[in-house]
Amino acid sequence: MRIHGACHCGNIAFDLDWPEGIPVAQRACGCTFCQKHAATWTANPQAALHVHIVDGSRVSRHRFGTETADFHVCASCGVVPVCTSEIDGHLYAVVNTRTFENHGALTDPVSVDFDGEAEVARLARRTRNWIASVAFVGT
Repeated sequence: MRIHGACHCGNIAFDLDWPEGIPVAQRACGCTFCQKHAATWTANPQAALHVHIVDGSRVSRHRFGTETADFHVCASCGVVPVCTSEIDGHLYAVVNTRTFENHGALTDPVSVDFDGEAEVARLARRTRNWIASVAFVGT
């Protein structure tokens, strides 16, 4: 199933190829950044993600905490559609379900809290659970 999503102005957009028949599980992260952006995230290691950037100069990256993930923030509208993490030279991602323009069956969001998680455990969790096929198009 193909899911299209984008920030409010369309500068950061994505096409997510989600495995057929699998509900889209949503996680509501407990960190203050995600709470203040009302983001709910999803990923599936069998999914494929193509991120389209119209104007790269209008995209900022925000890092905090362990500084192992980049939140891609649209500098024009302030929406955060994608978060990526480069681990051992490979790019992994999660997408914000609140930026979906069409979707299949979404589960109710489950609250998660990764506060205090060791960096090694965090990176291992991402390599197991995040989208492993990630491509950026544009600047």
